[in-house]
Amino acid sequence: MRGRVYEQRMSWKSVADLLTDDPGAPIALLGAPMEKGSVTPGRCDLAPEIVRRTLRRFSTYDLETGDELDLAVRDLGEVPVRGVSPSDGFDPIRNAVLGATASHALTILLGGNNAVTRPAVRGLGLPLSQVGLITLDAHFDMRDTDRGPMNGNPVRCLLEDGLPGRNLVQIGLAPFANTKKMHDDALAAEASTFTIHQCIEDGLMLLDSVWERLAHVEAIAVDFDIDVIDRAQLPGAPGARPGGMPVRMFFDFARRLAAEPRVRLVDLTEFDPSLDLSDISALTAGRWVCEILAGFKARAR
Repeated sequence: MRGRVYEQRMSWKSVADLLTDDPGAPIALLGAPMEKGSVTPGRCDLAPEIVRRTLRRFSTYDLETGDELDLAVRDLGEVPVRGVSPSDGFDPIRNAVLGATASHALTILLGGNNAVTRPAVRGLGLPLSQVGLITLDAHFDMRDTDRGPMNGNPVRCLLEDGLPGRNLVQIGLAPFANTKKMHDDALAAEASTFTIHQCIEDGLMLLDSVWERLAHVEAIAVDFDIDVIDRAQLPGAPGARPGGMPVRMFFDFARRLAAEPRVRLVDLTEFDPSLDLSDISALTAGRWVCEILAGFKARAR
C-alpha cells in the first residue's frame, strides 16, 4: 500500500520538476538564507530550503485557467550568507543577482529576511534612476540606518543609495505597524503608498496607477514581504498582523506583477519556518512561486 501511494504521488509532474541547471532557462531561482540583522531574531535562513522542498507538493497544472506550467527554471542554489550580517552579505547577494539577471528574463530570490532586498535591487546592474521598486509589505521598511543595514530599513537604505522616491511604490501598509516619521519620510521622498484598506477596496485596479507611476523606469524589482498577509492566514512571519492582506489577493498580485515584462526581479522575504503551523506558510510560499511562474508565462500572450 505504501508503495502504491508513493507511485501515485510521483506520477504527476510537480513544480519542483521544472528546476534545471540549463543556463538557457528564462527564469532563475536563487536562495539568500540571511537571518542576521533581523529586528525580531528568527530562522528566516531556513526558508529557501523549505520552499524548494514544498514545490514538490504542487502540480504544474492550473485548474482555473487550463494552463500547464512548462517553464524551465534554472536553480542557482544558495548565496552563502547564513550567519552573515547584511553589510557583509551585500556583495555576495548583489553579485549573485547580477549574474542571474544578466542571463535570465526573471530572477526569483528566496530570502531570508528583508535585508536581502537592497543588494538584490542593486544586482539589477542599472542606475537606480532607471529602476522601479514595488513592495508588498505591512511596513515602510524605513527604520533609521544609524546601526547599519537590517531587515527593517532596506527601503531607506535604497533611498540613501540614490533610488528616487518617485520610483518607489509601497502596497499593503498596515495601521499601528509603522511610525509617523516613516510615513512623513515616505511622503517627503514622493513615494507612492497604498494602505491595506486601499488594497481591500481597490484590489488589482490600483496597479493601473502603479504602471502609470513607473512608466519611466527600465526595470522593476518587486519585494514580496510575506508579512503583508493577514496573520490568521500566515503564521510563519514575525511581522504579520491581524487585518493584513487576504492570501488570495496576495496570489493575485503576484501573478499580475510577474506578467509585467519590465519586472526582472522578485523576492520573497520574512518567511520564518520555525514559526509555521501545519505548513500553512510553507504552502503559501510554494503557491507564490507557482503564481510568479504563471504570471511570467502570461507575458507570451
